[in-house]
Amino acid sequence: MQTSQQIIQNYSKRARSTKKRILSTLQKSGIELAQLQTEDEIKNIATMFIDLETQKLRGELDQLLAQKEALEREIEKKSDTLQDIKYEVFNALEEAVDPEDQGVITQLHKVKLQSIDLFDILSEMVESALITALEKDTDGDILEYTTEIIKEITYESIKEGSLSTIRVRKILSTILYTAIDVAEATPNRAQEILKATLKGMRSGLVKSIERFKKRIAFMPVEAKHILIEDYDTIIADLNQTDTLFSEVIITQASQSSTTTRALLLQLNKEMRYDLEELITISKETAEVIKERFATLAKIAAKKADFALSSTKAQEAKKMGIEVFGVAKEALGSAIKSAKDIIEKR
Repeated sequence: MQTSQQIIQNYSKRARSTKKRILSTLQKSGIELAQLQTEDEIKNIATMFIDLETQKLRGELDQLLAQKEALEREIEKKSDTLQDIKYEVFNALEEAVDPEDQGVITQLHKVKLQSIDLFDILSEMVESALITALEKDTDGDILEYTTEIIKEITYESIKEGSLSTIRVRKILSTILYTAIDVAEATPNRAQEILKATLKGMRSGLVKSIERFKKRIAFMPVEAKHILIEDYDTIIADLNQTDTLFSEVIITQASQSSTTTRALLLQLNKEMRYDLEELITISKETAEVIKERFATLAKIAAKKADFALSSTKAQEAKKMGIEVFGVAKEALGSAIKSAKDIIEKR
């Protein structure tokens, strides 16, 4: 205690450097470090000098942190407002459409799916979409529709943000976790739900990476910061997307019931043979990045992964129902086109 008081009394900011201030204070206080016996004694003196040297800086830092917190709250508030306005715009547009005109409504829902930020309403929307698929099922086969639904949700959730492992893992985990809940609530359809979910997740991830690859291929080097958050990290992430995909399944399986765990592990085993497309597009994308930005490999280009937030469960539920309609329309068109080609042949 006495040593601390001596340091405070003899410390002066008059000396121009930290070194001179510390040496002068030690000399005036009659303190010789060589005579100190314990680590705690040395630590106390070092801490005293750190506190004295950084007092003003810590005060300024505290002010900046307070400003940062206030700014983050304001950003979150504005983001919520922006998201709410998007909902209001699409709700108004939908009211302007004749309910019988399903073609226009489906196209409007498709645009809405592409425009609304899905990350924070992902779980509720997946649940709503899966339940809607079950409720509207008339032929006992929900595999194709559900696969298309999950594919679109996965793609729209991933496509605009970073392809980092952490972000992609969180999106895939949220989708699968929600699907597991629905599957366990309807055990007689569990295999269909989970199989379709995994297939849809895989296809949505492939589609997202394909889009990323195309944007990279034609992007000017000067605009690299738009897509690449960190060169080395994204190359590493792209070279392990198949591993990431399997890890998400295994992790969720380990946290599920015995029956669901066995089913997921079996489906994961079967899907290993279907991940070639994912592996190929990921490696191709990594090569495109290397070719385009080889000279900039060590430059970190920042990209803000800005996601608007919303806690409106009713909107998530509504969008879940709407994405079912979008997927159904898309799949119906694909089936019709295929039939037309077969008939012509």
